[in-house]
Amino acid sequence: MIKILFICHGNICRSPMAEFLLKDMTERLGIADRFEIASAATSTEEIGNPVHHGARNKLAEYGISTKGKYAVQLKKKDYAYYDYLIGMDEYNIRNIERITERKGGKIHLLLDFAGEHRSVKDPWYTGDFDTAYEDIVKGLKGFLAHLGYQMREA
Repeated sequence: MIKILFICHGNICRSPMAEFLLKDMTERLGIADRFEIASAATSTEEIGNPVHHGARNKLAEYGISTKGKYAVQLKKKDYAYYDYLIGMDEYNIRNIERITERKGGKIHLLLDFAGEHRSVKDPWYTGDFDTAYEDIVKGLKGFLAHLGYQMREA
């Protein structure tokens, strides 16, 4: 079982979008049973809050629900548990390293898997959930390819 934790600042926009998109992709590929997929925040400010309405609405356009997801915080022990800790931007990466007291190794920037060393801009600030969605899908397709899986186009 491959254990993946997506991480962003508040765990209400980008990381839950990545979590639920990857769950959907692995389901469509028939490999969902090979994965444990979750998401977390580096901050405490949104803990216990549901997924942001913009992220929920964007995923709902594709029939993907985030029902039951509430923001949780990354813990130091998550480094030992998960195979991949995937941040959405450089600031997240620095905070992941600070919280886990680890550098590199299992810690990755999502868009690095797509060959683009850059951030998924935070739609909480930009209001642009469409671009965040597109970037996350691009990163996830690259991540799946990294693992040896190929998404078929719909």
